Amino acid sequence: MNNETVIAIPSMAPGGLEAPRSGHFGRCDAFTLVTVEGGEAVSTRVVSNVDHTEGGCLVPVQLLYQEGATAVVVAGIGMRPLMGFQQAGIEVLVGPGERVADVVTAYLQGEVRPIADGDVCGAHGHGHR
Repeated sequence: MNNETVIAIPSMAPGGLEAPRSGHFGRCDAFTLVTVEGGEAVSTRVVSNVDHTEGGCLVPVQLLYQEGATAVVVAGIGMRPLMGFQQAGIEVLVGPGERVADVVTAYLQGEVRPIADGDVCGAHGHGHR
């Protein structure tokens, strides 16, 4: 087994390393998936987020699971998708960065950390219905 990790980063359109990161997981335009191997980013691809008015906030979780993501780095996330990721075996991390590339750098430099209860959105009252 190789030590390949695929990190997904919520991104503004059009996605990619130069795109601004999206601060809101469920409402991002796209996810930039970065494959990390041996401590460096080896490939990047962009997956458009799907409209999840139908399936709720677990739709992006399913999307990223199907795309092979092993971790997602967010600025914030709601409790339901967080639990969905945990059930899917996808690690949820929190880290700094204005652009997607900055988030990748933070990841590679160990500046991201597993999400904590205090990082979860929705505690302040504006969750999805």
